[in-house]
Amino acid sequence: MRKILFISLGCDKNLADSEEMLGLLTAQGYQITDDETCADVIIINTCCFIGDAKEESIQTILEMAVYRKEGPCKVLAVTGCLAQRYQEEIAREIPEVDVILGTTAVEDLLKGIEAALGGSHYERYEDLDYLPQIRTKRVLTTGGHYAYLKIAEGCDKHCTYCIIPKLRGRYRSIPMERLVEQAVELAQQGVRELILVAQETTIYGQDLYGERSLHRLLERLSEISGLIWIRVMYCYPEELYPELIETMRKGSKICHYLDIPIQHASDPVLKRMGRKTSRAGLEQTIFSLRQKIPDIVLRTTLITGFPGETQEDHETLMGFVREMGFDRLGVFTYSPEEDTPAADMQEQIPEEVKEARREELMGLQQQISMEKGQRRIGQTMLCVVEGAIPQESAYVARTYADAPDVDGYLFIKTGEMLMSGDLVKVVVTGAMEYDLIGELEDEYAE
Repeated sequence: MRKILFISLGCDKNLADSEEMLGLLTAQGYQITDDETCADVIIINTCCFIGDAKEESIQTILEMAVYRKEGPCKVLAVTGCLAQRYQEEIAREIPEVDVILGTTAVEDLLKGIEAALGGSHYERYEDLDYLPQIRTKRVLTTGGHYAYLKIAEGCDKHCTYCIIPKLRGRYRSIPMERLVEQAVELAQQGVRELILVAQETTIYGQDLYGERSLHRLLERLSEISGLIWIRVMYCYPEELYPELIETMRKGSKICHYLDIPIQHASDPVLKRMGRKTSRAGLEQTIFSLRQKIPDIVLRTTLITGFPGETQEDHETLMGFVREMGFDRLGVFTYSPEEDTPAADMQEQIPEEVKEARREELMGLQQQISMEKGQRRIGQTMLCVVEGAIPQESAYVARTYADAPDVDGYLFIKTGEMLMSGDLVKVVVTGAMEYDLIGELEDEYAE
Protein backbone atom coordinates (compact mmCIF):
# COMPACT_ATOMS: atom_id res chain seq x y z
CA MET A 1 0.00 0.00 0.00
CA ARG A 2 1.52 3.31 -1.07
CA LYS A 3 1.72 6.12 1.47
CA ILE A 4 0.89 9.74 0.66
CA LEU A 5 1.85 12.94 2.45
CA PHE A 6 -0.54 15.78 1.58
CA ILE A 7 0.35 19.39 2.40
CA SER A 8 -2.45 21.94 2.00
CA LEU A 9 -1.43 25.61 1.96
CA GLY A 10 -3.46 28.80 1.74
CA CYS A 11 -7.15 29.39 2.29
CA ASP A 12 -10.07 27.28 3.45
CA LYS A 13 -11.25 26.96 -0.16
CA ASN A 14 -7.93 25.30 -0.95
CA LEU A 15 -8.43 23.03 2.06
CA ALA A 16 -11.79 21.88 0.69
CA ASP A 17 -10.03 21.00 -2.60
CA SER A 18 -7.35 19.14 -0.66
CA GLU A 19 -9.90 17.08 1.24
CA GLU A 20 -11.56 16.10 -2.03
CA MET A 21 -8.21 15.04 -3.48
CA LEU A 22 -7.48 13.01 -0.35
CA GLY A 23 -10.83 11.28 -0.80
CA LEU A 24 -9.94 10.49 -4.39
CA LEU A 25 -6.65 8.90 -3.33
CA THR A 26 -7.87 6.97 -0.29
CA ALA A 27 -10.69 5.50 -2.39
CA GLN A 28 -7.95 3.91 -4.51
CA GLY A 29 -6.18 2.43 -1.53
CA TYR A 30 -3.57 5.07 -0.75
CA GLN A 31 -2.67 5.42 2.93
CA ILE A 32 -2.25 8.86 4.49
CA THR A 33 0.90 9.65 6.45
CA ASP A 34 2.24 12.79 8.11
CA ASP A 35 5.84 11.57 7.92
CA GLU A 36 7.71 12.82 4.86
CA THR A 37 10.52 10.32 5.48
CA CYS A 38 8.30 7.36 4.59
CA ALA A 39 5.93 8.86 1.99
CA ASP A 40 5.89 7.29 -1.47
CA VAL A 41 3.94 10.25 -2.86
CA ILE A 42 4.10 13.86 -1.66
CA ILE A 43 1.42 16.31 -2.84
CA ILE A 44 1.50 20.06 -2.18
CA ASN A 45 -1.67 22.04 -2.82
CA THR A 46 -0.28 25.54 -3.21
CA CYS A 47 -1.34 29.17 -2.82
CA CYS A 48 0.05 32.36 -4.37
CA PHE A 49 -2.61 34.94 -3.54
CA ILE A 50 -0.10 37.30 -1.93
CA GLY A 51 3.68 37.42 -1.77
CA ASP A 52 4.02 35.64 1.58
CA ALA A 53 1.80 32.78 0.38
CA LYS A 54 3.85 32.44 -2.78
CA GLU A 55 7.07 32.28 -0.79
CA GLU A 56 5.63 29.66 1.56
CA SER A 57 4.54 27.51 -1.39
CA ILE A 58 7.92 27.72 -3.12
CA GLN A 59 9.81 26.98 0.08
CA THR A 60 7.61 23.98 0.82
CA ILE A 61 8.16 22.56 -2.68
CA LEU A 62 11.91 22.95 -2.31
CA GLU A 63 11.88 21.26 1.10
CA MET A 64 9.87 18.31 -0.22
CA ALA A 65 12.03 18.08 -3.36
CA VAL A 66 14.85 16.88 -1.11
CA TYR A 67 12.84 13.74 -0.26
CA ARG A 68 12.08 13.19 -3.94
CA LYS A 69 15.79 13.43 -4.76
CA GLU A 70 17.32 11.63 -1.80
CA GLY A 71 14.53 9.90 0.12
CA PRO A 72 11.87 7.24 -0.46
CA CYS A 73 9.50 9.59 -2.32
CA LYS A 74 8.77 8.34 -5.85
CA VAL A 75 6.35 11.09 -6.91
CA LEU A 76 6.27 14.80 -6.05
CA ALA A 77 3.09 16.53 -7.19
CA VAL A 78 2.26 20.25 -7.10
CA THR A 79 -1.36 21.39 -7.46
CA GLY A 80 -3.37 24.57 -6.95
CA CYS A 81 -2.79 28.25 -7.64
CA LEU A 82 1.01 28.31 -7.85
CA ALA A 83 0.90 25.36 -10.25
CA GLN A 84 -1.65 27.19 -12.38
CA ARG A 85 0.30 30.43 -12.45
CA TYR A 86 3.91 29.26 -12.65
CA GLN A 87 3.76 25.83 -14.27
CA GLU A 88 6.61 26.51 -16.70
CA GLU A 89 8.87 27.93 -14.01
CA ILE A 90 8.20 24.98 -11.67
CA ALA A 91 8.96 22.46 -14.41
CA ARG A 92 12.14 24.30 -15.39
CA GLU A 93 13.53 25.26 -12.00
CA ILE A 94 12.49 22.29 -9.85
CA PRO A 95 13.00 19.12 -11.93
CA GLU A 96 12.15 16.93 -8.93
CA VAL A 97 8.47 17.82 -9.45
CA ASP A 98 6.83 15.00 -11.40
CA VAL A 99 3.20 16.19 -11.59
CA ILE A 100 1.91 19.75 -12.09
CA LEU A 101 -1.86 20.24 -11.99
CA GLY A 102 -3.65 23.57 -12.29
CA THR A 103 -6.74 24.64 -10.38
CA THR A 104 -9.25 22.83 -12.61
CA ALA A 105 -7.20 19.66 -13.09
CA VAL A 106 -7.54 18.03 -9.66
CA GLU A 107 -9.50 15.12 -11.15
CA ASP A 108 -6.31 14.13 -12.97
CA LEU A 109 -4.35 13.55 -9.77
CA LEU A 110 -4.49 9.76 -9.94
CA LYS A 111 -3.67 9.78 -13.62
CA GLY A 112 -0.71 12.06 -12.97
CA ILE A 113 0.63 9.91 -10.12
CA GLU A 114 0.32 6.74 -12.19
CA ALA A 115 2.13 8.40 -15.10
CA ALA A 116 4.92 9.55 -12.78
CA LEU A 117 5.27 6.08 -11.27
CA GLY A 118 5.73 4.86 -14.84
CA GLY A 119 8.53 7.35 -15.39
CA SER A 120 6.64 10.14 -17.20
CA HIS A 121 6.27 13.79 -16.31
CA TYR A 122 2.60 14.90 -16.19
CA GLU A 123 1.11 18.38 -16.49
CA ARG A 124 -2.37 19.80 -16.98
CA TYR A 125 -3.50 23.32 -16.27
CA GLU A 126 -5.77 24.49 -19.09
CA ASP A 127 -9.48 25.25 -19.32
CA LEU A 128 -10.22 27.62 -16.44
CA ASP A 129 -13.93 27.47 -17.25
CA TYR A 130 -14.12 23.79 -16.30
CA LEU A 131 -15.72 22.90 -12.95
CA PRO A 132 -14.14 19.78 -11.37
CA GLN A 133 -16.56 17.30 -9.82
CA ILE A 134 -14.90 14.73 -7.54
CA ARG A 135 -17.54 12.30 -6.30
CA THR A 136 -15.60 10.30 -3.71
CA LYS A 137 -16.15 10.95 0.01
CA ARG A 138 -13.97 13.75 1.36
CA VAL A 139 -11.33 13.07 3.99
CA LEU A 140 -11.89 15.64 6.73
CA THR A 141 -8.81 17.33 8.16
CA THR A 142 -10.57 19.82 10.45
CA GLY A 143 -11.15 17.55 13.43
CA GLY A 144 -14.47 16.17 12.23
CA HIS A 145 -17.04 18.46 13.90
CA TYR A 146 -16.85 21.28 11.33
CA ALA A 147 -16.20 21.34 7.61
CA TYR A 148 -15.95 23.82 4.76
CA LEU A 149 -18.41 23.55 1.89
CA LYS A 150 -17.09 25.30 -1.21
CA ILE A 151 -20.17 26.45 -3.10
CA ALA A 152 -18.56 28.07 -6.15
CA GLU A 153 -15.30 28.41 -8.03
CA GLY A 154 -13.68 31.47 -9.59
CA CYS A 155 -14.58 35.16 -9.52
CA ASP A 156 -15.89 37.81 -11.91
CA LYS A 157 -15.08 40.91 -9.83
CA HIS A 158 -11.59 41.70 -11.21
CA CYS A 159 -10.47 43.89 -8.32
CA THR A 160 -7.29 45.64 -9.42
CA TYR A 161 -5.11 44.03 -6.73
CA CYS A 162 -6.32 40.45 -7.18
CA ILE A 163 -4.98 37.63 -9.37
CA ILE A 164 -7.70 35.10 -8.51
CA PRO A 165 -9.77 35.41 -11.75
CA LYS A 166 -6.62 34.54 -13.74
CA LEU A 167 -5.95 31.51 -11.53
CA ARG A 168 -9.46 30.25 -10.85
CA GLY A 169 -11.46 31.46 -13.86
CA ARG A 170 -14.90 32.99 -14.05
CA TYR A 171 -17.50 32.48 -11.34
CA ARG A 172 -19.09 29.02 -11.55
CA SER A 173 -21.66 27.92 -8.97
CA ILE A 174 -21.61 24.28 -7.95
CA PRO A 175 -25.08 22.78 -8.55
CA MET A 176 -27.27 22.90 -5.47
CA GLU A 177 -28.11 19.19 -5.55
CA ARG A 178 -24.42 18.31 -5.44
CA LEU A 179 -23.85 20.66 -2.49
CA VAL A 180 -26.78 19.22 -0.55
CA GLU A 181 -25.55 15.70 -1.28
CA GLN A 182 -22.07 16.58 -0.02
CA ALA A 183 -23.48 18.31 3.08
CA VAL A 184 -25.52 15.20 3.94
CA GLU A 185 -22.37 13.07 3.62
CA LEU A 186 -20.48 15.46 5.89
CA ALA A 187 -23.26 15.43 8.50
CA GLN A 188 -23.23 11.63 8.42
CA GLN A 189 -19.50 11.78 9.18
CA GLY A 190 -20.24 13.79 12.33
CA VAL A 191 -19.96 17.36 11.06
CA ARG A 192 -22.08 19.72 13.15
CA GLU A 193 -20.97 23.07 11.74
CA LEU A 194 -20.95 23.73 8.00
CA ILE A 195 -19.01 26.76 6.78
CA LEU A 196 -19.94 28.02 3.31
CA VAL A 197 -17.00 29.43 1.34
CA ALA A 198 -16.20 30.67 -2.17
CA GLN A 199 -14.33 33.63 -3.61
CA GLU A 200 -17.73 35.24 -3.16
CA THR A 201 -20.73 33.45 -1.69
CA THR A 202 -23.34 36.18 -2.11
CA ILE A 203 -24.03 35.71 -5.82
CA TYR A 204 -24.25 31.92 -5.61
CA GLY A 205 -26.62 30.53 -8.24
CA GLN A 206 -26.78 33.62 -10.47
CA ASP A 207 -25.05 31.77 -13.31
CA LEU A 208 -26.97 28.50 -12.88
CA TYR A 209 -30.47 29.62 -11.95
CA GLY A 210 -30.68 33.16 -13.32
CA GLU A 211 -30.89 34.75 -9.86
CA ARG A 212 -28.99 34.85 -6.60
CA SER A 213 -29.90 31.68 -4.76
CA LEU A 214 -27.79 31.53 -1.62
CA HIS A 215 -30.92 31.89 0.51
CA ARG A 216 -32.43 28.82 -1.17
CA LEU A 217 -29.26 26.84 -0.58
CA LEU A 218 -29.31 27.84 3.09
CA GLU A 219 -32.90 26.70 3.39
CA ARG A 220 -32.02 23.31 1.90
CA LEU A 221 -28.98 22.88 4.11
CA SER A 222 -31.00 23.81 7.21
CA GLU A 223 -33.14 20.73 6.65
CA ILE A 224 -30.20 18.34 7.07
CA SER A 225 -30.30 16.33 10.28
CA GLY A 226 -27.20 16.59 12.46
CA LEU A 227 -26.14 20.08 11.45
CA ILE A 228 -26.32 22.61 14.28
CA TRP A 229 -24.62 25.67 12.80
CA ILE A 230 -24.35 26.95 9.23
CA ARG A 231 -21.91 29.82 8.79
CA VAL A 232 -21.51 32.05 5.71
CA MET A 233 -18.16 33.57 4.75
CA TYR A 234 -16.98 36.01 2.04
CA CYS A 235 -20.14 38.01 1.30
CA TYR A 236 -19.49 41.06 -0.84
CA PRO A 237 -21.48 43.85 0.87
CA GLU A 238 -22.90 45.29 -2.36
CA GLU A 239 -24.37 41.90 -3.28
CA LEU A 240 -26.32 41.28 -0.07
CA TYR A 241 -30.02 41.06 -0.86
CA PRO A 242 -33.28 41.05 1.16
CA GLU A 243 -34.17 37.36 0.77
CA LEU A 244 -30.74 36.31 2.02
CA ILE A 245 -30.91 38.56 5.09
CA GLU A 246 -34.43 37.40 5.90
CA THR A 247 -33.42 33.74 5.58
CA MET A 248 -30.49 34.35 7.93
CA ARG A 249 -32.73 36.15 10.38
CA LYS A 250 -35.30 33.36 10.52
CA GLY A 251 -33.10 30.28 10.18
CA SER A 252 -32.48 28.64 13.55
CA LYS A 253 -29.33 26.86 12.29
CA ILE A 254 -27.86 29.81 10.40
CA CYS A 255 -25.30 31.67 12.50
CA HIS A 256 -25.97 35.37 12.90
CA TYR A 257 -22.48 35.97 11.56
CA LEU A 258 -21.32 37.45 8.29
CA ASP A 259 -17.88 37.93 6.82
CA ILE A 260 -18.09 41.00 4.55
CA PRO A 261 -14.60 41.86 3.22
CA ILE A 262 -14.68 45.59 2.43
CA GLN A 263 -10.90 46.23 1.98
CA HIS A 264 -11.15 49.99 2.59
CA ALA A 265 -13.53 52.86 3.35
CA SER A 266 -11.98 55.80 1.48
CA ASP A 267 -13.87 56.37 -1.76
CA PRO A 268 -10.77 57.23 -3.85
CA VAL A 269 -9.00 54.06 -2.68
CA LEU A 270 -12.09 51.91 -3.26
CA LYS A 271 -12.33 53.29 -6.79
CA ARG A 272 -8.69 52.46 -7.55
CA MET A 273 -9.22 49.00 -6.10
CA GLY A 274 -12.06 48.42 -8.54
CA ARG A 275 -14.52 47.86 -5.71
CA LYS A 276 -18.20 48.50 -6.31
CA THR A 277 -18.86 50.10 -2.93
CA SER A 278 -18.57 53.52 -1.29
CA ARG A 279 -18.21 54.57 2.31
CA ALA A 280 -21.84 55.72 2.40
CA GLY A 281 -23.02 52.45 0.89
CA LEU A 282 -21.00 50.42 3.38
CA GLU A 283 -22.40 52.40 6.29
CA GLN A 284 -25.94 51.84 5.06
CA THR A 285 -25.35 48.09 4.60
CA ILE A 286 -23.89 47.69 8.09
CA PHE A 287 -26.66 49.77 9.66
CA SER A 288 -29.32 47.72 7.87
CA LEU A 289 -27.79 44.40 8.89
CA ARG A 290 -27.65 45.39 12.54
CA GLN A 291 -31.16 46.77 12.46
CA LYS A 292 -32.63 43.57 10.98
CA ILE A 293 -30.45 41.11 12.94
CA PRO A 294 -29.51 42.87 16.21
CA ASP A 295 -27.18 40.12 17.45
CA ILE A 296 -25.31 39.74 14.15
CA VAL A 297 -21.53 39.46 14.37
CA LEU A 298 -19.74 41.22 11.51
CA ARG A 299 -16.25 40.34 10.38
CA THR A 300 -14.28 42.20 7.71
CA THR A 301 -10.81 42.42 6.20
CA LEU A 302 -8.90 45.51 5.15
CA ILE A 303 -5.90 46.29 2.95
CA THR A 304 -3.53 49.00 4.08
CA GLY A 305 -0.92 50.72 1.93
CA PHE A 306 -2.73 50.35 -1.40
CA PRO A 307 -1.02 52.42 -4.15
CA GLY A 308 -1.84 56.07 -3.73
CA GLU A 309 -3.27 55.69 -0.22
CA THR A 310 -2.66 59.01 1.51
CA GLN A 311 -2.50 59.72 5.22
CA GLU A 312 -5.95 61.27 4.81
CA ASP A 313 -7.25 58.03 3.28
CA HIS A 314 -5.79 56.13 6.22
CA GLU A 315 -7.41 58.48 8.72
CA THR A 316 -10.72 58.04 6.89
CA LEU A 317 -10.37 54.27 7.30
CA MET A 318 -9.47 54.63 10.98
CA GLY A 319 -12.54 56.77 11.55
CA PHE A 320 -14.75 54.29 9.71
CA VAL A 321 -13.48 51.35 11.77
CA ARG A 322 -14.00 53.35 14.97
CA GLU A 323 -17.56 54.28 13.99
CA MET A 324 -18.62 50.87 12.67
CA GLY A 325 -17.15 48.87 15.55
CA PHE A 326 -16.65 45.59 13.70
CA ASP A 327 -16.77 42.53 15.91
CA ARG A 328 -13.94 40.85 14.02
CA LEU A 329 -11.37 42.49 11.76
CA GLY A 330 -8.19 41.48 9.99
CA VAL A 331 -5.72 43.76 8.19
CA PHE A 332 -3.29 42.86 5.42
CA THR A 333 -0.58 45.07 3.98
CA TYR A 334 -0.92 45.51 0.23
CA SER A 335 1.10 42.99 -1.76
CA PRO A 336 1.78 43.94 -5.42
CA GLU A 337 1.07 40.93 -7.63
CA GLU A 338 2.40 40.73 -11.15
CA ASP A 339 -0.21 40.79 -13.93
CA THR A 340 -2.58 42.90 -11.84
CA PRO A 341 -3.38 46.57 -12.64
CA ALA A 342 -2.49 47.72 -9.13
CA ALA A 343 1.07 46.44 -9.43
CA ASP A 344 1.69 48.99 -12.20
CA MET A 345 0.04 51.91 -10.44
CA GLN A 346 2.04 54.97 -9.50
CA GLU A 347 2.63 55.97 -5.87
CA GLN A 348 3.47 52.56 -4.44
CA ILE A 349 3.64 52.84 -0.66
CA PRO A 350 6.84 51.97 1.28
CA GLU A 351 6.64 48.76 3.29
CA GLU A 352 7.31 50.50 6.58
CA VAL A 353 4.36 52.84 6.00
CA LYS A 354 2.07 49.93 5.11
CA GLU A 355 3.07 48.09 8.27
CA ALA A 356 2.75 51.17 10.50
CA ARG A 357 -0.78 51.79 9.22
CA ARG A 358 -1.65 48.14 9.71
CA GLU A 359 -0.43 48.22 13.30
CA GLU A 360 -2.43 51.36 14.00
CA LEU A 361 -5.61 49.77 12.66
CA MET A 362 -5.05 46.57 14.62
CA GLY A 363 -4.37 48.58 17.77
CA LEU A 364 -7.72 50.31 17.33
CA GLN A 365 -9.47 47.01 16.66
CA GLN A 366 -7.91 45.52 19.78
CA GLN A 367 -9.61 48.22 21.86
CA ILE A 368 -12.94 47.65 20.09
CA SER A 369 -12.68 43.89 20.54
CA MET A 370 -11.91 44.23 24.26
CA GLU A 371 -14.91 46.52 24.79
CA LYS A 372 -17.22 44.14 22.93
CA GLY A 373 -15.88 41.18 24.90
CA GLN A 374 -16.53 42.93 28.22
CA ARG A 375 -20.15 43.46 27.18
CA ARG A 376 -20.48 39.70 26.87
CA ILE A 377 -19.68 39.14 30.55
CA GLY A 378 -22.70 37.57 32.25
CA GLN A 379 -24.17 36.23 29.00
CA THR A 380 -24.82 32.53 28.49
CA MET A 381 -23.53 31.34 25.14
CA LEU A 382 -23.72 28.05 23.27
CA CYS A 383 -20.23 26.81 22.44
CA VAL A 384 -18.63 23.99 20.50
CA VAL A 385 -15.60 22.47 22.20
CA GLU A 386 -12.42 22.52 20.10
CA GLY A 387 -10.02 20.76 22.45
CA ALA A 388 -8.46 20.54 25.89
CA ILE A 389 -5.68 22.55 27.51
CA PRO A 390 -3.57 19.83 29.17
CA GLN A 391 -2.95 20.12 32.92
CA GLU A 392 -5.12 23.22 33.29
CA SER A 393 -8.59 21.70 33.66
CA ALA A 394 -9.70 23.93 30.82
CA TYR A 395 -11.00 23.68 27.27
CA VAL A 396 -10.92 25.79 24.14
CA ALA A 397 -14.29 26.47 22.52
CA ARG A 398 -15.94 28.66 19.90
CA THR A 399 -19.27 30.49 19.90
CA TYR A 400 -21.42 31.42 16.91
CA ALA A 401 -19.38 34.63 16.85
CA ASP A 402 -16.13 32.80 16.07
CA ALA A 403 -15.15 31.22 12.76
CA PRO A 404 -12.33 28.65 12.98
CA ASP A 405 -8.72 29.85 12.64
CA VAL A 406 -9.55 33.53 12.03
CA ASP A 407 -11.49 34.60 15.13
CA GLY A 408 -11.09 34.23 18.89
CA TYR A 409 -11.92 31.51 21.39
CA LEU A 410 -13.84 31.05 24.60
CA PHE A 411 -11.77 29.32 27.30
CA ILE A 412 -13.83 27.14 29.64
CA LYS A 413 -12.65 26.38 33.17
CA THR A 414 -14.22 23.12 34.32
CA GLY A 415 -13.44 19.88 36.06
CA GLU A 416 -15.84 18.01 33.78
CA MET A 417 -14.63 15.77 30.97
CA LEU A 418 -15.49 17.29 27.58
CA MET A 419 -14.81 16.06 24.04
CA SER A 420 -14.07 17.96 20.85
CA GLY A 421 -17.35 18.67 19.11
CA ASP A 422 -19.43 18.76 22.30
CA LEU A 423 -22.00 21.54 22.51
CA VAL A 424 -22.15 23.21 25.92
CA LYS A 425 -23.73 26.31 27.46
CA VAL A 426 -21.17 28.63 29.01
CA VAL A 427 -21.56 31.72 31.17
CA VAL A 428 -19.00 34.36 30.16
CA THR A 429 -17.02 35.47 33.21
CA GLY A 430 -14.13 37.41 31.67
CA ALA A 431 -12.79 39.00 28.50
CA MET A 432 -9.35 39.41 26.99
CA GLU A 433 -8.33 41.33 23.88
CA TYR A 434 -9.81 38.85 21.44
CA ASP A 435 -10.94 35.92 23.59
CA LEU A 436 -13.48 35.19 26.32
CA ILE A 437 -13.33 33.18 29.54
CA GLY A 438 -16.27 31.28 30.96
CA GLU A 439 -17.66 28.47 33.08
CA LEU A 440 -20.21 25.78 32.30
CA GLU A 441 -23.70 27.03 33.06
CA ASP A 442 -24.47 24.26 35.53
CA GLU A 443 -21.22 24.96 37.41
CA TYR A 444 -21.57 28.72 37.45
CA ALA A 445 -22.34 30.40 40.77
CA GLU A 446 -22.40 34.18 40.73
